[in-house]
Amino acid sequence: MAFPKAVTDAWHMVALSRDVKRGGVRKVSLCNTPIALFRSEAGLGALVDRCPHRNYPLSEGRVHEGALECPYHGWRFGVDGACEAVPGCMTETRSDAKLRAETVRVYEAHGAIFLALSEEAPERPDLPPDFGNPDLDHFWWQQGTWEGRAFDAIENVMDPFHTNHLHHGFIRRRDKRLPVNLIVTHFDDGIAMTIEQTQPDLGLMSRFLEKDRSRSISRYHAPTIVQARWEGETKLTLCVTAIFTPATDGTFTPFARFSTPKGLAPGWLKQAAIRLFLAPVVKQDRDALARQHEVMTHFGHPRFTSGPGDILDLRLHQLWQGHRLEPSEEEIVKAEL
Repeated sequence: MAFPKAVTDAWHMVALSRDVKRGGVRKVSLCNTPIALFRSEAGLGALVDRCPHRNYPLSEGRVHEGALECPYHGWRFGVDGACEAVPGCMTETRSDAKLRAETVRVYEAHGAIFLALSEEAPERPDLPPDFGNPDLDHFWWQQGTWEGRAFDAIENVMDPFHTNHLHHGFIRRRDKRLPVNLIVTHFDDGIAMTIEQTQPDLGLMSRFLEKDRSRSISRYHAPTIVQARWEGETKLTLCVTAIFTPATDGTFTPFARFSTPKGLAPGWLKQAAIRLFLAPVVKQDRDALARQHEVMTHFGHPRFTSGPGDILDLRLHQLWQGHRLEPSEEEIVKAEL
């Protein structure tokens, strides 16, 4: 799948702030473009990972005298891409446009680093509700780069029917299903599925981490963010914002931000409990997406057949491509999960 313009023109999260310390350099990939992130006294910089001199990867260099130094000939580049120095040559280089490294737009907030490859991206990322809410406890969970396509990962988390089988015993059970109401809501730039139920799911995670739950809402914020909210009768119990950054045609980098109401339990304890119960679920999804991609690669292309459980059908892909939906709410669909 070639990346549509709606994806290449968007902001994408590529790293956690804590992973690019002052004086540090980190290589990331975004839509098949390798990028060198670095942090100096002048701030955070993002350069296309190619020295303009002899095409050496800048990410293998070091931060020296406030600039990123190429390890091949020592050319140094500031966060604005200007060539700060060419060692051994007694000439001024900052004003020479042909010596500049190619920059990438960068934005940092809430412990996250975002990049935009296109000048057509808005001034800053448009983040979903409660992403930076100070009344909630937050923590990040990132597990490297996965094999598979970012879009398939988005479809995976928006699909409730796979959880009874792939995540049997952890989220839901395939042998004990509960009656639910499914409600699909269209937004101009997204789509949501609300699951209404009279009792929490029967998997270990719900039984141990949730006292009550009356509904959950998963909303796709195109092109790469899905926010899932679990709600009791009176308040939010858990919010998970998942970001699926396309690294290459066949890999993506997922980031998850967990947000919970402040209460008696300290943040570190809630984080430990969530990680404990979700670790096997994350591994199951990671393995499934890799296996799916392996099969699609073998046959040369994806080939999907939609069934009665594919309630969102082609609308996810339409949003991924940059199309808009007419705001509306569909009739309730009764199902068992």
